[in-house]
Amino acid sequence: MPARGEPEVALYAPVKALLEAQGYDVKGEVVGCDLVGVRGDDPPVIVELKRSFTLALVHQGVDRLALTDAVYLAVGTWPRHQAEVRRLCRRLGLGLIVVTSGRADVVEDPVPYRPRHDAKRTGRMLREHQRRVGDPTAGGANRLPVMTAYRQEALRCARLLADGPMALRSMRAAADVPHAGGIVRDDVYGWFERVERGTYALTPAGRIALDADRALDRGTVAAPGAG
Repeated sequence: MPARGEPEVALYAPVKALLEAQGYDVKGEVVGCDLVGVRGDDPPVIVELKRSFTLALVHQGVDRLALTDAVYLAVGTWPRHQAEVRRLCRRLGLGLIVVTSGRADVVEDPVPYRPRHDAKRTGRMLREHQRRVGDPTAGGANRLPVMTAYRQEALRCARLLADGPMALRSMRAAADVPHAGGIVRDDVYGWFERVERGTYALTPAGRIALDADRALDRGTVAAPGAG
């Protein structure tokens, strides 16, 4: 079982000591803030304390950003998904402190977040958007296979082979499947089999997938979990 973390009140003294060592005058429970540190003309530091990292704690931290840019979230146990939590804190401009064994350690300081765009991921997203025909999958439909452009092309290949084996060159000429060769050779879904060089047929799994796709087009198959 995951550690429950130290009680919230037990986090106060180590965090206070950490800030006092940096010259802050620290007081607790100031107008709803768990801990407020003041040092000369510097922006005040606000720390919100929670036993573990929760969405409620994040909401508190975001609310406190209306008071100062120096807002920390302090927790009494290391978050289960440390990398994701640290990324979230950076994105929101929040700091993160972890208190264990009576010691408070700063994991992230609050700094303005400037995301770096991933050109490769953006390009992959735009290519998928361009290749996909229509809008076959509703957003949030996580119980059904996503109808990707690749799956659409694989289904077009399956339709061509529904009446029997076909040569690859004939498949390319019969429908708009620019990647037909790679699709039937890679056989990601187990739908295709080579019957001779350059000629492919539909497997039983391919026929089942094709029948399911036709049933969905007719609206006769309910999504999994539908009552």
